[in-house]
Amino acid sequence: MDGYYTWMLVSASLVLLMTAPGLALFYGGMSRSKSVLNMMMMSFSAIGVVGIVYALWGWSMSYSTTFATADGETGKEIGKLFSDPFKQFGLETTDPANYVFVAFQLTFAVITAALISGAVADRLKFSAWLVFLPLWVTLSYFPLAHMVWGGGFLSGVQDGLADLLFSGDGAAEVAPIDYAGGTVVHINAGVAGLVLAILLGKRLGFGKEPMKPHNLTLTMIGAGLLWFGWFGFNVGSIVNLDAYETETGLVWLNTTLATCAAMMGWLLVEKVRDGKGTSLGAASGVVAGLVAITPACGNLVPWSAIVLGLFAGGLCALAVGLKYRFGYDDSLDVVGVHLVGGLVGTVGVGFLASDDLGLLTGGDAKQLVVQVVVALFAMAWSAIATLLVGLAIKVTMGLRLDPEDEVEGIDFVEHGESAYDLGTGGGARRTSVLTSTATTTPAEGARA
Repeated sequence: MDGYYTWMLVSASLVLLMTAPGLALFYGGMSRSKSVLNMMMMSFSAIGVVGIVYALWGWSMSYSTTFATADGETGKEIGKLFSDPFKQFGLETTDPANYVFVAFQLTFAVITAALISGAVADRLKFSAWLVFLPLWVTLSYFPLAHMVWGGGFLSGVQDGLADLLFSGDGAAEVAPIDYAGGTVVHINAGVAGLVLAILLGKRLGFGKEPMKPHNLTLTMIGAGLLWFGWFGFNVGSIVNLDAYETETGLVWLNTTLATCAAMMGWLLVEKVRDGKGTSLGAASGVVAGLVAITPACGNLVPWSAIVLGLFAGGLCALAVGLKYRFGYDDSLDVVGVHLVGGLVGTVGVGFLASDDLGLLTGGDAKQLVVQVVVALFAMAWSAIATLLVGLAIKVTMGLRLDPEDEVEGIDFVEHGESAYDLGTGGGARRTSVLTSTATTTPAEGARA
């Protein structure tokens, strides 16, 4: 068990690396040059805000009914939707033996919130983002984490979803499969990104002028770091400790193979549709495969992981174009990659799950029905929670930058900095610029 806890701490560190610098570089490179710092700041600030909130009430709200305090007491469950947020508030009464699990789950909450930022590039006020983060994880992430992983309504326990679907005997026969976060993380973040993008409206010029990634080198590096960190994400989510020697190897292999297949599937779609396979497509295919295998990585075998990855890569490559057809501005394809990829993995495991659970692997339709209903429930919960938080911020402090500020660039307006010093004397507010004819303010010097 010493080795297990060591690996859990390594896994938590790997998942933290996924947010910064992994996701920060991935999204930053896909942004325009006038927005790259803001995109990276949204990832970094997600660590700062959500990390604190998780320690204060997030852990308690998600798991205080599952993990007892140092005195052996557990929190009350509220409607099988979430745990008592005050039972282990601030981790004051938390058993120190559980700190390793707190650390691991904290990083999951962080990256889930950070993923949403890709849908709102160029136009969301940074102050609105900082207010959005604690409200959203409280209303959406913490309850879903409890419902799926903490013994709540979606966990397959007594009086839960399976019992409702199958007249009381479902919990003993089938439980929802979400090994490491298809519903809690990716569907949740994907729906939130869609709702927030609709509330914000389109970027100025969306659909009329090119909005190309400014640095695909950063995006490729970010994708590689996400792939590396994802082994902590998936392999760290060990479910069966009695078989962890074999389970860890299976999860690592499935994660790798599905990601390889998804990258090839995305590039194939690009080659057939556009005549060229792109580096952006390869990086996006990697993330799509990682997203899809996340809920299924412990319940597939290598060949079925490859099949799932191929479908995920191809479908997500097609799905990123839906924003042009339906008119929502999902800036960096959170919906196309995370929502669609999360759905492919969550529903796909209902077809391909091993041990005679999947519809195509010897089982009946029960597992598939549960997977579909859980995915729909997660979508509805996330949509309602995000809409409530987004509307509250919109009518109070406002969500969106002024048009002239959006044109000038969110990096200058919100942070007073430029990502690249192109001989102007520096890009930060704290650098004053003196000329032979006049003295400018720091902000004016940054804009020069």
